[in-house]
Amino acid sequence: MNRRVGQLLPLFAVLACLFNPVAQSQTFRTHHVREAAQNGTARIIGRLPSEQVMQLDVVLPLRDETSLKQFLSELSNPASPDYRKFITPTEFTTKYGPTEADYNAATAYLKANGFSIVGGSRDGMDIQVKGPVSAVEKAFHVVMRTYQHPTENRTFYAPDREPTTTLSFSLWHISGLDNYSIPHPMYVKKSDYAAARGISPDAVVKHATTGSGPSASFLGSDMRAAYYGGSALNGAGQNLGLFEYLGTDLSDLNTYYANVSQTNSVPITILSVDGTSASCVYSRAGGNCDDTEQTLDMTQALGMAPGLASLTMYVGSTDTAIISAMTTHSPLPTTIGCSWGWTPADASTLDPYFEKMSSQGQNFFAASGDSSTWSSRNEAWPADDANVVSVGGTDLVTASAGGAWKSETAWADSGGGISPDKIAIPSWQKLSGVINSTNKGSTTYRNGPDVAANANFTFYVCADQTTCTANEYGGTSFAAPMWAAYIALANQQLANNGEAPLQFINPTVYAQNITSSYATNFHDITSGTSGSYSAVTGYDLVTGWGSPNGVNLINALAGSTSTTPTFSISASPSAVSVQQGNSGSSSISTTAISGFNSAITLSASGQPSGVTVTFGTNPIAAPGSGSSGVTLAVASTVAAGTYPITITGTGGGVTQTTTINLTVTTSGSGSFAVSVSPTSGSLARGQSGYAVVTTTVSGGFSGAVTLSATGIPSGVTGSFSPSTIAAPGSGTSDFTLTVSRTAPTGTSTITIKATSGSVSHTATLTFTVVR
Repeated sequence: MNRRVGQLLPLFAVLACLFNPVAQSQTFRTHHVREAAQNGTARIIGRLPSEQVMQLDVVLPLRDETSLKQFLSELSNPASPDYRKFITPTEFTTKYGPTEADYNAATAYLKANGFSIVGGSRDGMDIQVKGPVSAVEKAFHVVMRTYQHPTENRTFYAPDREPTTTLSFSLWHISGLDNYSIPHPMYVKKSDYAAARGISPDAVVKHATTGSGPSASFLGSDMRAAYYGGSALNGAGQNLGLFEYLGTDLSDLNTYYANVSQTNSVPITILSVDGTSASCVYSRAGGNCDDTEQTLDMTQALGMAPGLASLTMYVGSTDTAIISAMTTHSPLPTTIGCSWGWTPADASTLDPYFEKMSSQGQNFFAASGDSSTWSSRNEAWPADDANVVSVGGTDLVTASAGGAWKSETAWADSGGGISPDKIAIPSWQKLSGVINSTNKGSTTYRNGPDVAANANFTFYVCADQTTCTANEYGGTSFAAPMWAAYIALANQQLANNGEAPLQFINPTVYAQNITSSYATNFHDITSGTSGSYSAVTGYDLVTGWGSPNGVNLINALAGSTSTTPTFSISASPSAVSVQQGNSGSSSISTTAISGFNSAITLSASGQPSGVTVTFGTNPIAAPGSGSSGVTLAVASTVAAGTYPITITGTGGGVTQTTTINLTVTTSGSGSFAVSVSPTSGSLARGQSGYAVVTTTVSGGFSGAVTLSATGIPSGVTGSFSPSTIAAPGSGTSDFTLTVSRTAPTGTSTITIKATSGSVSHTATLTFTVVR
């Protein structure tokens, strides 16, 4: 589902609402209506009984998202005075959370409409409520219907329309308003895997025969030996969190340790965040609760970091209630593992919390799934969210029991691919050298996973108060908590040096891995296939960058005396198309790594005669993190073709390069057109909406198309996302209009202009501001 739907109403939809009695009501900033219910795929069965009690989590929006994004950018910039200066949950609320007045007003509104307040907090940005269906329908102006699920043999409930309130401000989201998608753990049983493929379980290939557990199965301690291999770090002083929808029976964890003759010394807390049972007891008589996921999450985290200060399992019934607690609980978990997947109504639901985590020095690791290539029917959200570290699966072989890493291939069911939720590609995946024709990644949408670890059917598992199993369970469920605990080791090293924990690691990992340090820091998985993708040299959509290579990656992330200061360099975009006689542009970014502190001088080589390359900022000042615009002027005499231009950065005795592929097209070749849909629309004061601008090319045209608008009336702001449609120039952009509460009413003609080189085309939008 396109994320913009969850943020803004289309202009034509808003226009329709103007004739609705609740037209002046406030909409939520996320989407709630399931597509199957909206398009009729799910057949209506009836209505939920009005007296049925529901428990919901109502989430308030961020107060100043623009300032927050700027702060997050400064946090990850080594040249910034705010670099890794994280804030506390209380400080976050003061700067970016809901105001006390808004939180109190929302609480009062919910009470007035028949709800009881049962939890939540202003610091957590949520209000947990309980009340009958009649209260839900009254407060949010919906009808709670029941539907036949289109792909599962069950019914589900969901609202028939987008919820609204009569508050004077918008809310962010309501969790628990439907049960269309039931969260599922990201592990798989070998017998189920075999049955699905019509083979014997004994025929499932198991490469590992060197584990320390029964039947040579792997223990959590084996993963520590393979991926860390040291002894100095054990997670001391670090707090780790596990995201769970069910509680556990700690007797299973105790059985695991007793059976393998090991001892757990880490304090464990099972925290119910919303009244969900913290207990999970399996009973063959009925009412079964399976704690396989919860127990294996603990064994993998504790095996990697056996000296943690604490391990807290956060148990709840809704995603926002769980993650809200994870961002406010004391002690704050700085590394978090999530081995559950589900399909949200809106893929932006958790983004405010993920951004909050980044501001507080927390990293969230999500299992990428066990059903191979991501798709709309087979996804593993939240693993495709751009704010989390997505963890894929491998098949690991070690040198011996409790021994070192020996070899690794891609696991055949490792989840990965291109975001089914059409989440935009993050900046760190745009770096030159990440996405290429070999890995078949997308240059438009978020790719996953980011990293990987063992997920094959090679583990020892104890669960459900019954006989433990060896080599029966696998899945990226095992890999996510491993990574959360591994990064806890890096945070321990930072703490030992008197430094703050790691910021969101993806920007750093990607920047480092496009340099020569990659081979030192990661085990690059280059063989094996899962679904549509194969493991290849470098980044791929099965194992990401691969698995951690011992202490090297920890030193690269946390710093050590033996780490050589260096910098990374990248171009964005890395491919530029320019017509003869015109100019194009790109941008060069450099990032200082491991204490690098020097100015970086930029130069270009490889450009043909008639192409002039100039830099906006040169050199990039010490400590070497910054950016410079690049202008590529192409004379009319340059022959059509593609020319790789090498951009070299030099400073502090270090030289790094990146490439801009310049495509020169014949002057005047081809054409493009622009259109807007709808061509007319109306918004009330205080509302926002969008129209879709579409550019199409023909005749071999290939060039970036820049969008602009004139004629926007007073009191109205407009913006394009994206503002430039990359070459070859065919695509769409959301043109968002926001009407202030004081904007004058009236009708205006807005002209949308699309420009490429010296050629421009326009489309018009008739826009009316109403009371």
